[in-house]
Amino acid sequence: MASTVTSNTSKASRPGYGQLLRTRGAWTFLLPGFAARQPFAMLTLSIVLLVQHTTGSYGAAGAVAAVTGVSMALFAPYSGRLADRYGQRAVLIPGVLVHGVAGLSLTALALAGAPLWALFAAAVPTGASVPQVGPMVRARWGVKLQDSPLMTTAAAFESVTDELTFVLGPLLATALCTAVDPAAGLLTEAALTLIGGLLFAAQRGTQPKVVSMAHARVEHASALSVPGVRVLIVTFLGIGSVFGGLQVSLAAFSESIGDPGLNGVLYGVFAAGNMLSGLVCGAIAWRVAPQRRLIVGYAALALAASALWTADSVLVLAALGLVVGMCIAPALITGYTLVDGLVPAGARTEAFTWLTGAVALGQAAAVTAAGQLEDRLWSGAGFLVPMAGTALALATLVALRSRLATRPRSRTVARVIGHRVPLTVD
Repeated sequence: MASTVTSNTSKASRPGYGQLLRTRGAWTFLLPGFAARQPFAMLTLSIVLLVQHTTGSYGAAGAVAAVTGVSMALFAPYSGRLADRYGQRAVLIPGVLVHGVAGLSLTALALAGAPLWALFAAAVPTGASVPQVGPMVRARWGVKLQDSPLMTTAAAFESVTDELTFVLGPLLATALCTAVDPAAGLLTEAALTLIGGLLFAAQRGTQPKVVSMAHARVEHASALSVPGVRVLIVTFLGIGSVFGGLQVSLAAFSESIGDPGLNGVLYGVFAAGNMLSGLVCGAIAWRVAPQRRLIVGYAALALAASALWTADSVLVLAALGLVVGMCIAPALITGYTLVDGLVPAGARTEAFTWLTGAVALGQAAAVTAAGQLEDRLWSGAGFLVPMAGTALALATLVALRSRLATRPRSRTVARVIGHRVPLTVD
């Protein structure tokens, strides 16, 4: 993948992380935002480990986690649209309160040996109320940076932050569920979501301004109406299949070799690769068009994911997981960067939540499929899910790549009052 990194590039053409983090007021939402999104990385794995412990079935555990993911994917875009219209605080506070109660209910039902349908019923509000903190933070960066070339750096930084949570979250969930109690992971997730979400909601000065209802009728057309967003949704579904497939398959692999605590380490290696490649991606001044970059990077992801099922040792699986993780961050960063040129500012949070929801939906489908494959076939069969998911998404991306062309600059300025000019990254 062609790129250029030169030492004499100006700050304007190659902004760095230091310059980004010196943005006035950024830390007021970054720190609570990190705390509020941390539990998201714990949720699916905590559910899988708890329900598998109480039922003895990875299939049942995957199904309950999948219901949570599907519920989140369906409700996330509406949460984003409400945040655009009424403000992030108005959506976030009731959301985290509902999530806390729902998480406690799901935990109690699982420990009580409730039937599967009851666990499904509790999983719906648990997923629907997951706070969309990542998209909200990205929208706040948009308010702070506006016309700045730091937007690409911010997209990379947010991807790295997301992946840092996926390094820490699975490790914490596994440690709590295996060393403390099978329910400890989900209980901690609910508590952290409540505390972190309320702290983030308290940062009122940095949230995007609410557009008046009269103006909203002009600017708040659904982000889903943009063809490029629909292509990105399919792309992110494939990325979700990697997350979900690995979460179940790594847990099953670790148990099959008699070391269930290794699960968090293996998933942490995968997430670390994602985080490191995200740091590098954000530091490069790319000269390749983002559309092409997405296709090439996604092809590498599909190729790496296709090799996972062949792993027959811990070291091989860790190495492959690291490579797969390194291929994910560039695709995520490029996808989020493309949103800036595809979607009007008034629908930006909703667009981000569609992509986040797509990852959750892909993860939910993958958790279900991988759980069934692990139960019915051989240990490691669940790794076939990331291979299939990324291959199908790549085929769609290649076929519909022309829809990712960004809107002309003049049209963007004319249609949206106060909308920042899209950053040219090619």
